[in-house]
Amino acid sequence: MKYKEFDYYIFLDYSVDLIGYSILEKKKLFELIPKISKFAHYREVKNKPSYVHAIKGIIEKNKITSFFLKHRIKEMRNNMDIYIDIYSFIKTHPNCIIFASVDDHEYSNFYKFIKKTDGKNITVKPESKLIKNSPEYRVSLVLDSLLNIERLKRINTE
Repeated sequence: MKYKEFDYYIFLDYSVDLIGYSILEKKKLFELIPKISKFAHYREVKNKPSYVHAIKGIIEKNKITSFFLKHRIKEMRNNMDIYIDIYSFIKTHPNCIIFASVDDHEYSNFYKFIKKTDGKNITVKPESKLIKNSPEYRVSLVLDSLLNIERLKRINTE
């Protein structure tokens, strides 16, 4: 099976009370993959504190967030800000082929939203349907990790 390439990759994820997104250009996708080989899905990690500490170090050392064109994390009650950012991006890139991976919790809302924005060049997949260890799956783990790091940071500062 031939790998389908997209111009941009959008990842939308949530963790408890936070929601975030990241947008990655095609040319950065394969530069990023080798730098995130140690990333795992937070739910599957046995020693969560050690994992978060190690991943935080990898993110800082390799400047992982600099690979993204845009990324943002907000409280879940401000999810409309996230949707507006994504809408603006889609509208300014009308001729681009875009892949969007969306957390299963937000999938139905996001899918309806995309169809209203005339998203004919957009492929939307729920996170659970990503093929494990595919480039899309690997990059989705970055946002998952960023959300969990932010969530734990907020818990520890309360």
